[in-house]
Amino acid sequence: MQIITPRRTAFGLATAAIGAAAALFVRPAQAQGKHHRVAFQVSSGDAGTMNLALNNISAMRSYYAEQRETVGIELVAYGPGLTMLRQDTSPVKERLAALSGVTFSACANTIRGVEKAEGQPVVIVAQARVVPAGVVRLTELQEAGWSYLRP
Repeated sequence: MQIITPRRTAFGLATAAIGAAAALFVRPAQAQGKHHRVAFQVSSGDAGTMNLALNNISAMRSYYAEQRETVGIELVAYGPGLTMLRQDTSPVKERLAALSGVTFSACANTIRGVEKAEGQPVVIVAQARVVPAGVVRLTELQEAGWSYLRP
């Protein structure tokens, strides 16, 4: 009886290494159709941070669409980050209007504080909704299994 073993040539090792590396990047068929849920926090009034969050959201949506997977995204703005969702101050309101399928949540606690400081009502962009407290909303999403990102 003869036992045949694979030859250990340089070519054979390189081919095996390439195959192993490729396996890391290939999604198995059963992973297709998976649904992801991601919560983004914006608590900075910096336009660069707001644009980074929106860039991350766009990239994430594109990636999962290519993988034939879905992603639920909620961006929660509070503190100085409320600027992002204000009709009068948002440096990214055109980008918000162009993003469908993303939930934008504004913190009611922050809104009340700003209204008191400014002495006038705060108007939120049409795409956003108001939640009682931004930090509470993020906590609830994480407790429900959502991934959490803070750009």
